[in-house]
Amino acid sequence: METRLPTLLGSQYPVIQTAMGWIADANLVAATGRAGGFGFLAGAVMSPAEVEAGISAIRAQTDAPFGVNFHMYVPHAQQIVDICIAEQVGAVSYSRSPDAATIARFKAAGIVCIPTVGALKHAVKAVELGADALVVQGSEGGGHTGQVATSILLPQVRDAVTVPLAAAGGFRNGAGLVAALSLGADGIAMGTRFLLTRESPVPDHTKAQYLNAVPEHIIVSAALDGLPQRMVLNPQLKSLMSASSVGLLLTAIKNAFAFSKQTGDSPWALLKSGWRMYRAGDDSLVTTLMSANAPMLIQEAVVHGRPETGILPSGQVAGLIDNLPLVSELMEQLMEEAGAAMARLHALRGDGADSARPELSAATGDHSD
Repeated sequence: METRLPTLLGSQYPVIQTAMGWIADANLVAATGRAGGFGFLAGAVMSPAEVEAGISAIRAQTDAPFGVNFHMYVPHAQQIVDICIAEQVGAVSYSRSPDAATIARFKAAGIVCIPTVGALKHAVKAVELGADALVVQGSEGGGHTGQVATSILLPQVRDAVTVPLAAAGGFRNGAGLVAALSLGADGIAMGTRFLLTRESPVPDHTKAQYLNAVPEHIIVSAALDGLPQRMVLNPQLKSLMSASSVGLLLTAIKNAFAFSKQTGDSPWALLKSGWRMYRAGDDSLVTTLMSANAPMLIQEAVVHGRPETGILPSGQVAGLIDNLPLVSELMEQLMEEAGAAMARLHALRGDGADSARPELSAATGDHSD
């Protein structure tokens, strides 16, 4: 399946494994690359030393290309930028865009810039700043998400920009890949589907909570950190949703100190990073202060294996997933399903379709006799 996305990224298939914090580790990224996809290391939640170690661990397992995700507003962001350039990773991903000078450095080094966007205006701005491609995530996607469904957002963005697009939010199989291509994407990006694989480091007890979830209970709430985020409705999320604003802020302050100990950054450094994030974006100061809740409560579930007292970021598609394949099995099945889906669509044309329905022939680019 040849589209602009694997041509740009150097992968075999037009499938991206997204950079889920504490989940997209070296083993998962390497497994994705070996299976023909393009994986992103979750550098946004790593120290510079951990990013370097992750890159080395990936390259010890595969020579397939891969990328690194980072967050421009952490205290050590510039160090991670330098590491990505020195190590010549294939691509970088981000949500809050770095400045144009940083993007120019990546591009001068031949590193593909492929941010994730959840709104049309952000897509246009990202391309203006120099993005080479975009991951377009609709509201079905897990974690922080926008308000527009993938089926609406993707055509909007396709009409506005010319760079390759990976559709995200609601994808798990080959039929979804074909649907994304039909809406103008050049491939798909999946997070939750890769979380629910054998190579994913998420503890089995936590994976079971995802497998048992139903779509109606994978909801969007701002209770965690003040921003809309899609999560599995569990006891901890219910508690946050019923807490007072003061209670949420006190929880955030406690988590901020805990997070500073974990990262080795001083509380003052984190406060300065939060202030830069607030000044650069549209978030309120309270929302910025609450951002410490997310990393600590997500880790409780996906790292420590205590989903009842943690938070489960999830795409709504988790409600349709019921197995834990190897990444290689997932990719093989996905491409087989995509081929079968395209064959079904081709069969709908029937005998004599070219002459009876010329508009379908033109739309599919089929000009054969």
